Amino acid sequence: MLTKAPIWTLLAMFSAAIMLAAAPVFANETEITVGVYHFPPIASVDDNGEPTGLLGDLLQELEQANPTVSFRVFHTSPKRRYLDFEAGLYDVIFFESPGWGWTKRNVDISRPILADEELYVALKKPGRDDSFFDDLEQRSIVAISGYHYGFTGYETDNSVLEQKFNIEFSDSHSRNIKLIKADRPSVAEVAIVSHSYLQRHLTRHPEDWDELLVSKKPDQRYQLSIIARKGGTASADEMLRLLAPLVDNGRYRHLVENWGLQLPAGFLTGFEAP
Repeated sequence: MLTKAPIWTLLAMFSAAIMLAAAPVFANETEITVGVYHFPPIASVDDNGEPTGLLGDLLQELEQANPTVSFRVFHTSPKRRYLDFEAGLYDVIFFESPGWGWTKRNVDISRPILADEELYVALKKPGRDDSFFDDLEQRSIVAISGYHYGFTGYETDNSVLEQKFNIEFSDSHSRNIKLIKADRPSVAEVAIVSHSYLQRHLTRHPEDWDELLVSKKPDQRYQLSIIARKGGTASADEMLRLLAPLVDNGRYRHLVENWGLQLPAGFLTGFEAP
């Protein structure tokens, strides 16, 4: 036989539910080590070892919103990030596409939290149009070592790529754009630059609107997630729960747009903390 619970019992249960929902993800002080490599404007590390770009702003906001959590930065590189992760040198890495070599590893992957794309860039010359990018095997290319590119089938082994393409490797979009503008066809006719970086570059150097030919079709579009070690300091779901207050109050969207980046389609309407 069912009986009605006293009103104070119901109130106590309701209060307990509210406290549980508002409880911090980590009850005790927790330090999370974040792997960071040069991936502007999404992430980078300055000369003082501090994170910059969207990631730098986001980590500050996450610490303010979650007082029991602090972040320590581990500076890695595009090529070394997997070895450093497997060696346990960092716990999580933000803004990675699972298809960039992560699905074969023992990792925990969040839902996508960021979107961007990469474009081909060449020097604008009379008679040159989008068809210039149709056959990249016939072009001299400058790319960033360790990055995954659509035109390579996401291969990152420099020796393999050098056998198939006339390709030179560097460590920055800035240098690659300078090589294109130098008009040395034997060295660099095409660079691959992220949409967000290119927009910031053109804002700072508006004269380059008339100098650079930008492809209409992207090399790749990607949706970026948080990668965490299974059984590690913080799971992907725990990282999303840390992010949830910034999504709810609009701060995360503001940070993303401030850096010329985009949220995945439907992210805000479909976001629920795990």
